[in-house]
Amino acid sequence: MKEVFLSYGVTPERAEICSDVLIEADKRGIDSHGLGRLKPIYCDRMDDGILWPEKPIDIITESETTALVDGNLGLGLYIGPHCMQMAIDKAKKYGV
Repeated sequence: MKEVFLSYGVTPERAEICSDVLIEADKRGIDSHGLGRLKPIYCDRMDDGILWPEKPIDIITESETTALVDGNLGLGLYIGPHCMQMAIDKAKKYGV
């Protein structure tokens, strides 16, 4: 699966994250958000130009405990984990 993301131009690190997210969803029994979404959601949307394989993650505004993030129509499969890690780091640092 990682090779599919790489073939669209996703960086190796992000392709690994994307693959892991889909595989973990299937392993948890959440089939609606697993491997079955690879072609009809991610590949087809990248083919149609409505989803982009490699976009920057921009921080629009940020405070000590919050952040407004713009994924620029990139893959939520790598944007989501990035934002979750930001939230975890902020919570640990500021005791939220």
